Formats: sequence, C-alpha cells, structure tokens
Amino acid sequence: MRTPVCIIGAGPAGLVLARLLELEGIDSVVLERRDRAHVERRVRAGLLEQGTVETLRRAEAAARLDREGLVHEGFELRVDGDPYRLPFAKLTGANVWMYGQQEVVKDLIAARTAGPGRLHFGVDDVTVARLGSDGATVRCTLDGRPAEITCDFVAGCDGFHGVSRAAAPEGAATGHAYSYPYAWLGVLAEAPPLSSELIYAVGERGFALQSMRSTTISRLYLQVPTDEPVDARSDEEVWQELDLRLTGGTGALPTGRILERSFVPLRSFLCEPMQFGRLFLLGDAAHIVPPSAAKGLNLAVADAELLAGALAVWYGSGRREPLDSYSATALRRAWLGQEFSRWMTDLLHTAPGGTAFDRGLARARFDHLTGSTAAATDFAEQYVGLARR
Repeated sequence: MRTPVCIIGAGPAGLVLARLLELEGIDSVVLERRDRAHVERRVRAGLLEQGTVETLRRAEAAARLDREGLVHEGFELRVDGDPYRLPFAKLTGANVWMYGQQEVVKDLIAARTAGPGRLHFGVDDVTVARLGSDGATVRCTLDGRPAEITCDFVAGCDGFHGVSRAAAPEGAATGHAYSYPYAWLGVLAEAPPLSSELIYAVGERGFALQSMRSTTISRLYLQVPTDEPVDARSDEEVWQELDLRLTGGTGALPTGRILERSFVPLRSFLCEPMQFGRLFLLGDAAHIVPPSAAKGLNLAVADAELLAGALAVWYGSGRREPLDSYSATALRRAWLGQEFSRWMTDLLHTAPGGTAFDRGLARARFDHLTGSTAAATDFAEQYVGLARR
C-alpha cells in the first residue's frame, strides 16, 4: 500500500489531520488500535476553545456541534464559598463550547467514512519499520493479512502509550514529566447541572468542578488523594461531598444516577522535539496536561491544523520551511499550555500538608485575579486559548 501520509491513531488529532488533508486533496491512511465502538464512547474532555471550533468548521465536521454545543461566555469561581464570575467573552471577545470529545470523534469519523478516505480500526500491531530521509515504512495487519504501507510522512497521533514516540531514533527525544500530589474522581451523572456555566470551587475540603455534557447530563469532579480507589466512596458519599464543596452543604446540588466513574491522575508530560525527520508527533503522543485548564484536546487539534497546513504547502509547492518549523511552533504552544495548566492546577487545589501560610498565599492569588481587570484579562486570554495563537 502506498500513501502520502500514514496517520497512527484515530483520536481528535489524527482524525482532524486526516480530514484537513482530505479537503486539500492529500490522501492518507488512518490506523487505530481500538475498535470503533470503543473510540466513539470514550469520554474525555468537553471544553472546546473557539480556535478548535473554527478548525472543526473548516474541516466541515461541526454541523452537530453548532446545533448541540453549549456556548459559554464565562465561568464561576467559588473560593471558600465566595462567588466570582469571570466573563472571559467580555474580556477577550472569545467563547468556549461544551461538547464532549467523544462527540467530536463521532463527527469526524462520520465525515471520514462518508468519503473515500481509508480508516482502519482494531489494528493493534502497528510498527514503524523504517524511518528514512526519503520516507517511511509502516507494518501492520489489515483484515487478517500482513500489510506494508510506504509513505512520505508518518503522523504519530496514538497517545502517550502509543508506538509513534518509541519510533524516534535512539537518544533523539527528551521527555519532561511531572506528577501532581492530587487526583480527581470524575463522575458522569444523569442530573441537570447546578449552573449553566462551569463552577470551579476551592475550599479547605479540596477542589470540586461542576461541568456538563448537556442540560440533563452533568460531569463532576472531586479532588481526592492519589491512592484513593475509584469505588472508595458510595454514590451517596460522592454526592454529599460534591454538595459540600460546591454549595457549602445546602443541598442545592441536583443529584441523579451516576452513569460512570473514573479516576484521573494529574500529570504533565512534554516530548522535545516533536518531529524526527519524516515522523511527526501530535496530541498526547507529544504532550499531556492536567485537565484543570482543559488544554489537552485543544492542543491536539492545534497540532493537527499546524501539520496539515505545512503538508499542504509541501505538496502544493515543494516548500519545506513550514514542515521544518513544525516542532518549534508546536512546542512553543505546548509549553504555554503546560505553564497555564500548571498555574491553574496549583491555584485550584489544596496541597496535602498545606499550611495556613499556603492558604494565605492562595487567597492572595485569588484576590488579585478577582480584583484586577488586567489580571482577569490575562487569565481569560490563556483560558480561551488566545495566548497560544
């Protein structure tokens, strides 16, 4: 099999890249380890920056998003029970959308399968057999038969545990990693959200977040110890703790059947560089951020748009400058996303063993954020992704 671009991984980065290339008339093959049902039901991030929405519109994969996505113009921050609304749309002119990653993936798969583009699921033996200056060779099993794919470029979009990053030449990649001293218990619940906007609540009991997938389905998170089992608390205990942190124990938090639980470790990872000759890393294959600032999906889509544009220039005119600068540009954006994610994570969470002095410093940071228009605008620009454009 011969193709210009072999894309490993059918998450947001791989599917956006494939779609944008298709619209430029550039063929590609997408190989995904999991089956289609698993990919389409995998619940992940749900906050889309305006730049991400604009990219999905350019990819002609945003019709359902525009109908069903929930547009947000601000969020509420509750510090020790004191409410403050950050009107990021007013401060920056940009919105965010609440629309689950699994819904984005469904839309992109539908767009891919409606055309001639090749998308293979259940391909669990992918290897990058050759990576040379003139192209690459990828081997796998397709429809029960050994296959060899020769291509000009390989796009590694297969996540942190995928094979793409491991295919980099020995000693060429440097990984930076950090693990946070707290984790999240996430629940997907059949209950309307407490508020039509996100609520970030911070207090002595720890952090809690109220998010949503629709007007009837809520996504909520509790800060928990890093070693707490996902089923350590009963449903009743989960709702009680969420109500204590989000409303001060007033009982105002709507409750309902918990559909799904997840344990979310908070960690950061960044690989430098993000390209190795004809191999490019995108999304979680190159960088992981804690979910506090919701940058993971948005960074992945930004990587895909950047690489698609560079490949369009290459195939259109033979110029390779945009390809050669892919890593530098993507890394600059990724580091900005890492820095803001680290700052927001530390701002929102109560560290184990924290002292009264630490709490005083945290309160001072909140007072500055909520009392200064300049500070709020800087925060808002980073929150909606304008600082990385």
